Formats: sequence, structure tokens, C-alpha cells
Amino acid sequence: MPDKVTKSQDAWRQSLDEEAFCVLREHATERAFSGEYVDHHADGTYVCKGCGNPLFGSDTKFESGTGWPSYFKPLSDASVAYTRDLSYGMLRTEVHCAACDGHLGHVFEDGPPPTHQRYCINSASLVFKPKGAA
Repeated sequence: MPDKVTKSQDAWRQSLDEEAFCVLREHATERAFSGEYVDHHADGTYVCKGCGNPLFGSDTKFESGTGWPSYFKPLSDASVAYTRDLSYGMLRTEVHCAACDGHLGHVFEDGPPPTHQRYCINSASLVFKPKGAA
């Protein structure tokens, strides 16, 4: 389990760009096909933009056609946490960073094998660390 990261809303606002703050701290969603990692295919790890917690490996990324980066599983069960989301009259499962509780996106059960899950994640909540980078 990653160490918990807590900050005031003002501290989060100062440490994140506006879009990342809106997504991570206010549960916003970036526009489809607008994020920098939608068509990103390099080898490495996607970490939380809020706290650096490793979240997803590039080896689990796939093209879902939805307009958001999609992964079929997180790096570990301890990387992410889940919350029931009843907003907009739908029942969904929100995915958030297990370390800082930042909103990442949602998980759906229409992904590819082996998990059949689709983690639909906002690029604005992520930073990419290339394979071999410190």
C-alpha cells in the first residue's frame, strides 16, 4: 500500500496545472480524444500526476476507441482504489489513486482478456515515465 498523501485544496491548486486540478481534485473529465496519452505508445509507467504513485504499465494499455487512455489492469491492486459513482443517473465504478485519492477515471467490464476490464483514465491525471528513466 502506498503512503498516503494529503494536502489542502490550496496546496493541490498550487502544485497542479488547472486541468489536472479539475480532474484529480474536482472529479472532472477531459474531453474525449483531447488528452496527451490517448495515442501514446512508448514503453514505461504511467504515474499519478498528483503524487507520483505508479498506476499503470504501458504493457496493459490498449486502444479502446473511447477517446481516453485505456488499460486492462493497474500495476498492482494497491495502486488504485474504487468508489461507487452514481452521478449522471448511472452506476459506475470510479477509480482513484490509492495514495492521494485523486480522481483518475472509471473502470468498466468491457475490456480485453485476460481481465475483461477497461480502466478509462484521464490523461490529465497522469505523467508518463519512460522505461529505464530514474
